[in-house]
Amino acid sequence: MAGAAVGALRQRLAGLGRRLERLRGAGGDDASLVKGAISLEKLKDLCKEDKQTVNPSNLLQLYTQIVLDITYFEENQLVDEEFPEDSSLQRVKELISILSEPEVLVKESNVHQDLIGVLGTELLECLSWRRGALLYMYCHTVKERGCWLTENTDLFKKCLNDGIHYLLEMLRFRYPPRLNDVSFQDTDTARLLSEGIFSDTHVLAMMYIGEMCYWGLKHGGEDKPGTHEIDSESNTELYCSLHNAVLDFREVGEKMLMKYVAVCEGLLKGQDWNTANAKLILDYFKKFQS
Repeated sequence: MAGAAVGALRQRLAGLGRRLERLRGAGGDDASLVKGAISLEKLKDLCKEDKQTVNPSNLLQLYTQIVLDITYFEENQLVDEEFPEDSSLQRVKELISILSEPEVLVKESNVHQDLIGVLGTELLECLSWRRGALLYMYCHTVKERGCWLTENTDLFKKCLNDGIHYLLEMLRFRYPPRLNDVSFQDTDTARLLSEGIFSDTHVLAMMYIGEMCYWGLKHGGEDKPGTHEIDSESNTELYCSLHNAVLDFREVGEKMLMKYVAVCEGLLKGQDWNTANAKLILDYFKKFQS
């Protein structure tokens, strides 16, 4: 198994090395690039060790962290440059592809474990979050470009759809514990975990999903309001709004924002979570109720 992982890794390491060289050659001295470079050399050394003693899961996890470090710098560049109209779409597609490589690599490595068993929950959540958040920021910027939006409605909806898919995926990697199964000294923490809220990022993901669903309804063109195809693999009982491989923007957005408001005005009250925009969007969603 380690031999398959090493073989699958080597060609990708060469590509990451060239990417890192280009970024640093262009003046990139960000801490994430430095960290990525150090980890890349470490991983190259590990790939030279005896395949019988190397844990393939450790190799794949380190590779994933390198991908996250390098792409973090590039994502920040795009945000700082406000997603240039002439080049940002291709750059976003490329980053999404790179952030998807760890999952592809696990399948190629013939490791007899599922993704969570190999990469772990936190890395998988991070990969999904980063892809979803990148598409959120891209859509947040391009929706203000009227001419572009008129000419690229289908593309815009696909970006929204993909971004929502990644964020929903991120929210479902962990199964919330049942309150009577676990003993907690802090009952508020226990209730948050039982709601599937494991971090601030989980809360923010719900708001992002709600906003993207709102943009899909508001800027989605003339076809049926709020309905767009989604990869059927993203169906989940936890978020039962995905029916027959169709994403209902209103239904999904409403579920997420109602939960967001309830959590932020309940268990997280007084922790600076703003619900004003979420409530405005919920009012807008009411126009689309049958």
